[in-house]
Amino acid sequence: MVKIGFDNNKYLQLQSARIKERIGQFGGKLYLEFGGKLFDDYHASRVLPGFQPDSKIDMLVQLKEDVEIVLVINAGDIEKNKVRGDLGITYDMDVLRLIDAFRGYGLYVGSVVLTQFGGQESALAYARKLENLGLKVYKHYTIAGYPSNVPLIVSDEGFGRNEYIETQRSLVVVTAPGPGSGKMAVCLSQLYHENKRGIKAGYAKFETFPIWNIPLQHPVNLAYEAATADLNDMNMIDPFHLEAYGETTVNYNRDVEVFPVLNATFEKIFGKSPYKSPTDMGVNMVGNCIVDDAAVREASSNEIIRRYYRALCEQRKGNGGEDVIYKLELLMKQAGTGIENRPVAAAAIERAEATGAPAAAVELPDGTIVTGKTTALLGASSAMLLNALKKLAGLDHDIKLISPTIIEPIQHLKVSHLGNHNPRLHTDEVLIALSICAATDEKAEAAMQQLEKLRCCEVHSSVILSAVDENVFGKLGVNLTCEPKYQTKKLFHG
Repeated sequence: MVKIGFDNNKYLQLQSARIKERIGQFGGKLYLEFGGKLFDDYHASRVLPGFQPDSKIDMLVQLKEDVEIVLVINAGDIEKNKVRGDLGITYDMDVLRLIDAFRGYGLYVGSVVLTQFGGQESALAYARKLENLGLKVYKHYTIAGYPSNVPLIVSDEGFGRNEYIETQRSLVVVTAPGPGSGKMAVCLSQLYHENKRGIKAGYAKFETFPIWNIPLQHPVNLAYEAATADLNDMNMIDPFHLEAYGETTVNYNRDVEVFPVLNATFEKIFGKSPYKSPTDMGVNMVGNCIVDDAAVREASSNEIIRRYYRALCEQRKGNGGEDVIYKLELLMKQAGTGIENRPVAAAAIERAEATGAPAAAVELPDGTIVTGKTTALLGASSAMLLNALKKLAGLDHDIKLISPTIIEPIQHLKVSHLGNHNPRLHTDEVLIALSICAATDEKAEAAMQQLEKLRCCEVHSSVILSAVDENVFGKLGVNLTCEPKYQTKKLFHG
């Protein structure tokens, strides 16, 4: 069983109260730069067991009468068709997805801002598309010397050139489909314009990680470094907070590096900065809601191991460098863990060596490890999945949940008509076949009822899986890792 280490209900209460407090601090209006994922934050739910993936959006829903969403997208990212790696869709399409998602929660989306706009034709076309959909679109321009040239930035030739975003609510959440979109610049530009209009408004930042009020070397903070290893983000003690208050807090390098410039910008706009440190700018209450530190440490250490395996696989695919792997090895050492602490990996490798073919293993909620081997009918992942469902349903291992008379016609369809070379069933095909059998077979139905119990289980494959199998395991909510090798020596792996 996964040990709960985080009080999600407490988090919703404390976080919404903290944001309300910050709104009041600035006279009733706050621009909140929202970093990280508002939806489906599975990293947070993995390292903070008990944290719900949609907690942050649920927290905003509690404040929805006061909330207005402003979405930011870099015009250069539109031009380059930049793609979100986790979703496989372009940033411009993700803006539309996010708008639909926010509206689905009853949140008001006020506008979209095109940052670093330089007349790009694709950005203009996108703006027209959004306007035709009934959305307000604003353009913000590149400022020479940003963010260091404060006198130019905080002037009519800097922020003053940007279009003023007309907002209606007291809490303006500024978010984006990914990093580098210009959220902070949008917030600061609005403070400049609001100040010129005599409107009181402030700025705050919401970042879940690193957690500012737990130790620098705590595994949950190390897991954040692991998640951003390719960006070379680094956690560090906030020197400004330490100097101002004599209190040790954790921040990350980019915020610490930019703070002197940000502080000077506040002073230029307001005459006096409201903050003495990067930590002061944050409103994150996650650290106050950890209720079982040991459970969080264990979960975070496991996440670092999983990130290490992912980096090894990315390198094998030609998408990653050794520097990321070296950093993850260091993080594992700092967390006091290693791949020897992943039992499913050892079980999958042992089964693969015994059978001479790919194998997979899953650790069930009670700690039992179930494996699957490659057969003439099923891939190793499919076999493991069926074996796990049988175990969870209390069925005998030798029971055939799917008759060969059902599997064989599917194989014939794949090979003879759909052009597949591998006749073995993938996990999605196995689940469809099992669901068909469940209509007339009580045992198959009993196995199907166990699918939800696989959520948060650990899975390891002795080879890199196909995108189809990875996608299925992702939807089932299992934590998948793979050995960094392919089943075959071919150069192309579809």
